[in-house]
Amino acid sequence: MDEKNLPYLKRLWIYQKERFPLFINLIAVATFTFSAISYSRICRGAEGFVSWETYLIGCFATFTLFFLVRVFDEFKDKEDDAKYRSYLPVPRGVISLKELRNIGIVIGILQITVIAIFQLKMLYLYVIVLAYLCLMGVEFFVPEYLKKRQILYITSHMFIFPLLDIYSSGLDWLLAGASPHVGLVFFFIVSYMNGLLVEFGRKLKAPEDEEEGVVSYTGMWGVKGAISVWLGTLLVTLGFAIAASFYAGYGTHGIIILGTLAALCIAPAIMFARRPGKKTAKAVEAVSGIWTIGMYLSLGGIPMLMKLISG
Repeated sequence: MDEKNLPYLKRLWIYQKERFPLFINLIAVATFTFSAISYSRICRGAEGFVSWETYLIGCFATFTLFFLVRVFDEFKDKEDDAKYRSYLPVPRGVISLKELRNIGIVIGILQITVIAIFQLKMLYLYVIVLAYLCLMGVEFFVPEYLKKRQILYITSHMFIFPLLDIYSSGLDWLLAGASPHVGLVFFFIVSYMNGLLVEFGRKLKAPEDEEEGVVSYTGMWGVKGAISVWLGTLLVTLGFAIAASFYAGYGTHGIIILGTLAALCIAPAIMFARRPGKKTAKAVEAVSGIWTIGMYLSLGGIPMLMKLISG
């Protein structure tokens, strides 16, 4: 049967599999949210963790906000996708933009309802994130200007990640009626830099994989230039992560753990620079995600789990 004629739920399953894998993203968001809350509580010296109800509602809000980012991207990229990436689910007709719009509206209503009922204090942070997401959706009202300036385009869009981090950490400090700890500033900067690192990593292409009309940083700067930017971004992120670990009181242990993780991630980048190919490009993309998750766990998740286990 033609994909276009499949039942709605089967078409939606195909879409999520290709564009927003539910399981992978759920694990990533659960880690992201847990670590942001944990880092905030550790910096404040608060005992224990927030209630699991608070955490799970926060995960729901954050996860669905990430999905809305994906939906907004489908709309703003629709012309380029139709022209250059006809193999994607929307241009090939697996799911329509109208259907995604309707899903987005339902999700937005659910988000507002759940937050208003259970975490009313969080509503204004939610509105800030959603407002920025809407600005991204219309390319800040200057789509042609940004389209011609890829770095300005991507650096402006990456602010959505620290905003999501502010929301997630607010599940601690805002709901507790406390002020955000100064260390969170470095945590938010790390979140922004991680977004850039993942973006650069996923758009490093082997020469045979470059596509007309599809942005890649190897296409823009060449292999050596693109990998140099990726490495520089990793090192800057490492520096801010170490600063964040200082405010959490991790001392030299934080430096050793984060430094070791960064060193392990550098090896695939060197391999890609020497032998640019599909496998080495995928390896850099993979370690971009591994660094991001490992960094969040190191700064917040694992220390909090150790505290909870030790009692």
